[in-house]
Amino acid sequence: MQVILAQPRGFCAGVIRAIDIVERALEKYGAPVYVRHEIVHNKHVVDSLKAKGARFIDELSEAPAGAVTIFSAHGVARVVEQEAEVRGLKVLNATCPLVTKVHIQGKNYVSAGREVILIGHAGHPEVEGTMGQIDGPVHLVQTEDDVDALALAVDTPVSYVTQTTLSVDETRGIIAALQRRFTDIVGPNTKDICYATQNRQTAVRELCERVEVLLVVGATNSSNSNRLREIGAEMGLPSYLVADGSEVNPEWVRGQARIGITAGASAPERMVEDVIDALRRIDTVEVTLMDGIEETIQFRLPSELTKDEPVAARHAVAG
Repeated sequence: MQVILAQPRGFCAGVIRAIDIVERALEKYGAPVYVRHEIVHNKHVVDSLKAKGARFIDELSEAPAGAVTIFSAHGVARVVEQEAEVRGLKVLNATCPLVTKVHIQGKNYVSAGREVILIGHAGHPEVEGTMGQIDGPVHLVQTEDDVDALALAVDTPVSYVTQTTLSVDETRGIIAALQRRFTDIVGPNTKDICYATQNRQTAVRELCERVEVLLVVGATNSSNSNRLREIGAEMGLPSYLVADGSEVNPEWVRGQARIGITAGASAPERMVEDVIDALRRIDTVEVTLMDGIEETIQFRLPSELTKDEPVAARHAVAG
């Protein structure tokens, strides 16, 4: 069988930065360091960091006073930051800079006297963090029907921001519904949508035109990984989300000539390789790389860990 790899796939700059923060904190301060919630949504990444001495906690109260504590890439509410300050925790903030940008946009809209509407998924850590960073009411919408249900007058000055793991394609219909509903509305430029989310979704659409089965490497609680699988299904392909090669069912691919593989933004490349190894146990495999965007974006680490040094590209996807 031919295995075609999407390009780009896997780790984005925000995930690379978050993992680097944990690893470098362990190097600088020694184990343990405490990480509030999963640093990124991937069990293999979390387990790897646990083995190095990171301790993942649900509440800051689980960290001893004064301990080195890291906030995840998804961001946190201001009350969490305030609790950390009260308890004297040494905080390293691994919030993705693109998520921080959304927080700033929301705050600026509130300062300008506008109601803020957040397009996102209820219960997602990023959504909870964003809603908790903005001083003022934030109206969460997940669908176009939610727009119709908003208890706001049509002439209310409103604004919108979006969860970063949603693509332009996912938000387009909701934004259009908001623009139809309200007469005074502003929002960020579409180029402010997370580049990694958009690039991976564009790539998987191109991949799906060339293969018969789609395998997405990622965690079940990863929003962007689930969306990649959904795109494959929407395009009529048998599409499966797997954490690693152990979850590949031989019946999915047996007799198929071309298998497509992509990976969510928090999935390490070694798990892609593990899936390919699983396919090799089923049939002879020829691996090819799809043409696509080569991502070169890097985010700087917190100054506590390095002086103006860009994140190393050692986690970057090969190819």
